[in-house]
Amino acid sequence: MARPKPEPVQVVKERRDAALAALVARVPYIRFLGISFERRGDELTAVMPYREMLIGNPHLPALHGGATGAFLEVTAQIGLAWSSLWDRIESGEVDAMALADGRDLPRLPRTVDFTVDYLRSGLPRDAYARAEVTRSGRRYASVLVEAWQDNRGRPFAHAMGHFVMPQSGDAG
Repeated sequence: MARPKPEPVQVVKERRDAALAALVARVPYIRFLGISFERRGDELTAVMPYREMLIGNPHLPALHGGATGAFLEVTAQIGLAWSSLWDRIESGEVDAMALADGRDLPRLPRTVDFTVDYLRSGLPRDAYARAEVTRSGRRYASVLVEAWQDNRGRPFAHAMGHFVMPQSGDAG
């Protein structure tokens, strides 16, 4: 009995990228802040390009704390949603093309609490962030997020968030 021929790598990558784009497109605030997500396998890096409107203190100049906090929270929510979607896409439980078309997208996790530690001023340049899911159950999840600019080993902010997970079958 012959095994089915695997899909070309480019087809798989395009399907995953389309599903991620559909997930991100559901949050207008992400577009407002100009945040994008770079995907390498199942790992996401959020990118918030520098724009003048993100400056909170023009005398330093420094990124606004609210923009930094929003960047971290959005990174946590999308990272958490993507980690649960990734498993479902790879197992074949959901059709990635249906997700890419905007069908069958799950609701995003709801924030219970989110604590940001501002370690230093965010400089007027691009910022990057990654979320690490530290606990994920059926109803509850914890996520650690770290943001940096030029040097990942020197973060300017990090956060810890707790979220209520959407129940299976919840559509948004």
